[in-house]
Amino acid sequence: MKQRQRFGFHVCASLLGALLITAPVHADYSNDPGAQALIAEMVAEHDFSAEELQTLFMGAERQQSILDAISRPAEKTKPWHEYREIFLTERREREGVEFFREHREALSRAQAETGVPAEVIVAIIGVETYYGRIAGSYDVIDALSTLAFDYPKRSKFFTSELKNFLLLSREQGMDPLSLKGSYAGAMGYGQFMPSSYRAYAIDFDGDELVDIWNNPTDAIGSVANYLAKHGWRGGEPVVSAATASDAAPQEAFEGGLKPTRSVQAFIDMGVTPEQQVDPEAMATAMKFELVDGHEYWLGLQNLYVITRYNHSAMYAMSVFLLSQRIAAGVQA
Repeated sequence: MKQRQRFGFHVCASLLGALLITAPVHADYSNDPGAQALIAEMVAEHDFSAEELQTLFMGAERQQSILDAISRPAEKTKPWHEYREIFLTERREREGVEFFREHREALSRAQAETGVPAEVIVAIIGVETYYGRIAGSYDVIDALSTLAFDYPKRSKFFTSELKNFLLLSREQGMDPLSLKGSYAGAMGYGQFMPSSYRAYAIDFDGDELVDIWNNPTDAIGSVANYLAKHGWRGGEPVVSAATASDAAPQEAFEGGLKPTRSVQAFIDMGVTPEQQVDPEAMATAMKFELVDGHEYWLGLQNLYVITRYNHSAMYAMSVFLLSQRIAAGVQA
């Protein structure tokens, strides 16, 4: 019992016994070589109970729907004019304004302490979980086990996240069998992966708990902290709309997410910002597909920071544009 309390399962002995008896042999991970290696590592390096981990993986089931979902992310299957319509809706804007007004005090404090604009914090929560309303229905243990042990392409990453999930569960005194998240194992209002939860989630209301599942104040502080720790520059712009001349080379739009050229360098290549931007600022040029033609943007450091949340230029632009609509709605 001492080891179980330290592990933080909060699962009664009778339930553990029931899992041992009733877990479907064909579906669980109790005999998976990867799970066995992970169990050995967690026992040797982190003082976990081998028996409890074995029981845990008897309750973890392979989910084909998870493997199907991760193979078709929207960023790779939809053009910009379709992708943005998922997030830039009247309902998401309206509910974002409502969320902002309801949590104005926490948002103002987060902005003051980190420099991250309140509307950007709200927009990320809105894009990720519709302001906490749709935070994922998968058992996190199923999601991470399926991807760690049955998705070779990213097994290393998800095995690491599974380790962090086990550590997180113990640290926070949570039952790992009951926690819900996305098909990729992301959790709470802001959809933090376990490693990000452990590194960046904070107790923002002073109750000595770090809860981004049920506590929007902690979620607000945690999202702001994540962006600040990844290099957000308070008071600086995020992005500028741009025009591109016919002579602008395709090379200008192939630099990746991280700003690697100055704004002036892009101007010299024929990509000109429409807003006033420091010509010495570092930027990345983006070209997005419309129904008819393209639109162009110059992303600055703060847009790059948003892509640290999700490594997609379309994601970051959706967050930014939604944030601007929310800010306008709050001021109306």
